[in-house]
Parts: sequence; C-alpha cells; structure tokens
Amino acid sequence: MAGGLRWPLELRDGAWERPLGTPGRAAEPGLWLVRAEAFRTVVARLADSVLDVAEKQRAAALRRARDRDTYLAGHVGLRLLLGAYLGVPPADVPFQRLPCPSCGELHGRPGVRGDPVHFSLSHSGGLCLLAFAPVPVGVDIEAVPALEVAQEVGMSLHPQETAELRAVRAVDRPAVFARVWARKEAYLKGLGVGLGRAMSLDYLGTASAVAKVPGWTIEDVAVGDGYAAAVAVQDCVQD
Repeated sequence: MAGGLRWPLELRDGAWERPLGTPGRAAEPGLWLVRAEAFRTVVARLADSVLDVAEKQRAAALRRARDRDTYLAGHVGLRLLLGAYLGVPPADVPFQRLPCPSCGELHGRPGVRGDPVHFSLSHSGGLCLLAFAPVPVGVDIEAVPALEVAQEVGMSLHPQETAELRAVRAVDRPAVFARVWARKEAYLKGLGVGLGRAMSLDYLGTASAVAKVPGWTIEDVAVGDGYAAAVAVQDCVQD
C-alpha cells in the first residue's frame, strides 16, 4: 500500500459542470475519469485561456475531431486539478520535464517544479484518465483493439505473457491483451521511462490479478466496456 493513499484509489468521474478547485484549496490524491463529450462545454469556455501555445498547437495538429476533443479535455482537466493541488491558476501551473532515468537528460516524464505532486495522464477514444499522488504514479487507458492487433503486438510482451495470451480463446484475446498492455504502460510511465523500456522485460501477467512488482502497487481500473485501464503507484518507504 502506498503510504498516505487510500487503496484502491477511488475513481472519480470528471464530467464537471464548472472548473474544479480554487487556488489555495488542494484536491485529494486519486484518479479522475474525464469524458470528452460531457466535458465539451467546459473545454470550450476554458481551453483558450488555460492552455499554453504548445498545447494548443498539438491539439490543432490532430486531424480527427474526436482526437482533438479528447486531448483538449484531458489537458484542461489536468490543469484544473493541478491548479487546485498547487493553489495557482490553471494557466500558471509550472510544468517541467523531469530527468530521463536512462540518460539524465531533461526529456523524462512531465512534472511540476519541486515535485509537490506527481501526476499522469492517458487518453483514448473519448476518455481521459488522470492520476495524482505524493509519489511517482502512472496511468494508461486503452481501447480494446482488433484481434489481429492483439495477436501481432502481443508478441512483444514478456514471453510468459505471450504464452498466456495464446492460451486465451480468440474471442477474449483482445480484451486480455488490452488489460496487460495498460498495466505495462502505467508501470513504465510511473518509472518515467515510457516505451523506452522493452515490454518484454517485466512480467505483470494477463490474469485478473496483477503479478507483484517490487516497490510498486499496480491495479486495473474499471472505466467501462470496450476499454482497459490501469494505475501504478510507487510504494512509500515507511520510516
């Protein structure tokens, strides 16, 4: 159990009708699910004033409207919640890139100056999952893919996971693949290495219970049919 956090973390639905949090009033650590369609009104009102130039450019570069809406919903929601944690206006959240664990250069996972709160964001197909914690944290959300994708990409998993995936009925294989892939990405995001670390190195398992990983608590997150999601939180060292 990660010290100071309720586990499993409560999943809150972020289809908000108004901006969450006010400067100086911290939100509680946890998980938030943002539904882009339900959040559209808030995004339309706030995106231009709270997002920076780079975020707006990345959104504009997305060709599909659904992808743009999902990106904007996730990043507006992220800024609103981080603003509440830090006690600053959402537009003034002091983002930075943390050092890469592999090479030490400043292109690692995103963070905020001083690391007063750790966060992670993932989005897929109209849904965004956000996590906040006092220790390193990672989340991932995946739309369940076609069988062909599950079989092909599944070959890049840990050898034992690949064998487990082959043993699953074909009709169930896409959902099982999405489940293990979400666990992997959440864990690697928590580590700060992302896909720079091979998916074949760590065994998290395809079964309903996640395999134990020293120093981390990893759990699946129920976000609705057609998706798989997971959260990974680094365990606190107790004095």
